[in-house]
Amino acid sequence: MLPSRAEHRLSVPLLEREPELAAAAHAIEALTGPDATGGLLVFRGEAGIGKTSLLAEVGRRAADRCTVLSGKGGETLTSVPFHVLRQLLVPALMPLPEGLLRRLFGDRFDIAAPALGLATPSAPLADPQGVRDGLDRVVTRLAEQRRDKPLVVLVDDAHWADAESLHWLAEYAGRLPGLPLLIVLAHRADASADRPEPAATLLRRVEEQARLATTLHALTEDATADLARAALGERTDDPFCREVWAVTGGNPYETVELLATVRDRMLEPVARSAGLLRDLGASARGSGLVARLEALGTAATRFAWAAAVLGTEIPLRLAATLAGMPAEEAADCAARLREARIVTGSDPLEFAHPLVATAVYRSIPPATRTALHGRAAWAVTREGLGAAAAARHLLEVHPDDDPELVAQLREAAREHLAVGAPDAARRCLERALQEPPPPDAYAEVLYELGCAALLTSPAATVGHLRSALGLPGLDPALRADATWRLGQALAHSNQLAEASATVAAEAARTPPGRARTRLEAAHFMYESFRAAEDDPHGRSRRLAALADHLPGADDAERALLSLRAFDAMLRGEDATRVVELCDRALLDGRPAPGVSWTDTEWGFETPAMIGIAYAFTDRPDRARALFEEAVRAYEISGWSGAHLAFAHTLLGLAHRRAGDLPRAEAYLREGLRLADRAGRGLAVQWDAVCLLVDTLLARGRTGEARELADAYAFGPPWPSAMVLPDAYAFGPPWPSAMVLPDGPCVRGRLLLAEGRTREAADELEAAGEALEARGRHNGVWAPWACDLARALARDDPDRAAAHAALARAHAERFGTGTALGEALRCAALFAAPDEAGALLEQAVRHLEASPSAYEHALARHQRGVALGSRTELARAAALATACGADALAARAQGALSDLPAG
Repeated sequence: MLPSRAEHRLSVPLLEREPELAAAAHAIEALTGPDATGGLLVFRGEAGIGKTSLLAEVGRRAADRCTVLSGKGGETLTSVPFHVLRQLLVPALMPLPEGLLRRLFGDRFDIAAPALGLATPSAPLADPQGVRDGLDRVVTRLAEQRRDKPLVVLVDDAHWADAESLHWLAEYAGRLPGLPLLIVLAHRADASADRPEPAATLLRRVEEQARLATTLHALTEDATADLARAALGERTDDPFCREVWAVTGGNPYETVELLATVRDRMLEPVARSAGLLRDLGASARGSGLVARLEALGTAATRFAWAAAVLGTEIPLRLAATLAGMPAEEAADCAARLREARIVTGSDPLEFAHPLVATAVYRSIPPATRTALHGRAAWAVTREGLGAAAAARHLLEVHPDDDPELVAQLREAAREHLAVGAPDAARRCLERALQEPPPPDAYAEVLYELGCAALLTSPAATVGHLRSALGLPGLDPALRADATWRLGQALAHSNQLAEASATVAAEAARTPPGRARTRLEAAHFMYESFRAAEDDPHGRSRRLAALADHLPGADDAERALLSLRAFDAMLRGEDATRVVELCDRALLDGRPAPGVSWTDTEWGFETPAMIGIAYAFTDRPDRARALFEEAVRAYEISGWSGAHLAFAHTLLGLAHRRAGDLPRAEAYLREGLRLADRAGRGLAVQWDAVCLLVDTLLARGRTGEARELADAYAFGPPWPSAMVLPDAYAFGPPWPSAMVLPDGPCVRGRLLLAEGRTREAADELEAAGEALEARGRHNGVWAPWACDLARALARDDPDRAAAHAALARAHAERFGTGTALGEALRCAALFAAPDEAGALLEQAVRHLEASPSAYEHALARHQRGVALGSRTELARAAALATACGADALAARAQGALSDLPAG
């Protein structure tokens, strides 16, 4: 007698799967061995090729020694965020006591647990990267706590996994070899191309990281014959077996279904029956399967339609409600569908195979299918499962001018944003616009869509917010916020001039008050970040007139003060004045309301500009305190994308300005790693690269600096403006952003270190012309004049001396010990010996009083060489060693060794 269909899916299709099972067995051995090495296996193939059966067998073989978690995608569930991850993790996490559960998540519980439905969101907006990082942590800890029974995770039908789960898999897969965790994934080889980007790309990224990715092939003619005889008896003859193979193409699912149909029809498995097989084979799929379903009667068909709309893990009661039948009738229909090999299980139900689910779903008349989705949304909402759970059904309902549906979709979008699923939110709001919303709400929905799209597509945000602002219906506060966010989107789409003009125009129409000040601050910020503003000096004067007298009493004043301090620092105004402006923007030296790293109204630019101004005015300790607060704030809030990358980069800046080069390098490398993970084209990538190149040069590792610069194409054409990085700001290929510190100056220093003096001079001279035209005279931010003087010293000493004199004049105006010491050290190169000695003595004195330990070591070394002083050279070597300037320490030691003893 032929075994049941369920038994066949677990055993029969495993014919000729020995290599794949051997690979899985080897992976399980590695996982359970002394080194507990994990990894990723990927099995792909056409529908019905036996992927599910293979995964089930892998799970069965691992069950004695491992903890097995499983989940699968669903064709009608691709729009449900985190659906696959919830299947995988919730059964393992839900039974845990709350204390243990929170320990597993650590400080990411409030960020990541809502994505799994294990907690209520604590904030209206979750950073998707922060959510993924939280999921990383809980899965890693779960794996590490179960080393006695390591984790094996089975993911079936990954081609239909939701994009959020795929994104997590794509990022996490690279960590698997070092963890006691094995993921075995199966997907349909021909289905990923039908998925929209980025889902198809994510699936390819997952596969690229597999230790084994193999395609399952159809059964051979011999295996098909063995299967037929095992099912129908040894009297099954060769012509019949050959026809079975010809009809099914060796597809295991179709073969099993055909043989089951032969048995149901009590057909003799001999040559004279072979001619009937082709028609019988059609009953396993498509229209043949639909005909088999319809033969079961109207009630069973209606129940199957309801189940197909619900998708997977189908509650019997919900299916009965959707089908409009009492529980007893629903149970009877389910029993008939099981007998007909259309569904399996009892409560919940599952379709016997994805091909069956697809055929049933697509057989529903379109109007009926739409109506069923509407009823499903109503039923899910009535069950109290929330708007997000109903949203996938609402997306399938035809537009009908229904305000209630619009309200549900807007609520679903808010729920999606709160768990870190902005793409799902965007889909809901786009569908709400099709309904359409009532006239008085249309602009608000466009505004909400623009805000949701900002997380993934600034360009789309521009269109949505412009449309919202062009319609009536936004109250003044919402209108100001929409304009602010439009400015952000334009800035991060390389349209700084338009961003500036947009917020300025709206500010002019806005009555005096908080909203207007916010827009004015945005205007000044975008203007200051532009490289080609029409009147940079006038803009600085207007900003000074507006901000200099402000006490910093509220967030608006503090934002303006931060802009003023940042601008004054770049212009090289009196550093004491710059620091006083920064201090006024803070309360007790720490971020105040409106100076918060996670403030969504004013943005993180306010504390960032204060900290950067501190760093370049010889207050790296204050900068470090601010930037350490940034790292803490972003980690606590789960902002793990470019915001956290920028915080680490800024910490690297603070340590670089303090002369702690090893620590600066460590923070900058972490900042660059995080920026790389967030995506190509972020402003923070060049910020990190620029500072890291500068730090490597200070450490004497010129070759590494060159490799880094080349890897990131760090060089001309230079961006035309500065934009501090938004969490999701992408640009082609780099944002129009002035780099932190000045990029051309750092590249010129690299060329100089490589001995490419002429190229260095050209780069630095162009940088100087641009900076002088804008009135940006801070020689610590942009040390072009001193480096250009060194580049020209041999071939054009007079011009070199003139640049050194200019650098000194700017430094005396600015007044920091670092600026003065560096300018005097440069001036000494072009002075007579007696004057040079005095200049170097002054340089050492200024730098010794400054926090700039590396520059202090440079001055000591230069003075020691000039005087032939063993004491100075020894101090230079000690200072260089302490701050990690290895090459400088070696030079100082070498110079010391060359001096005569005594």
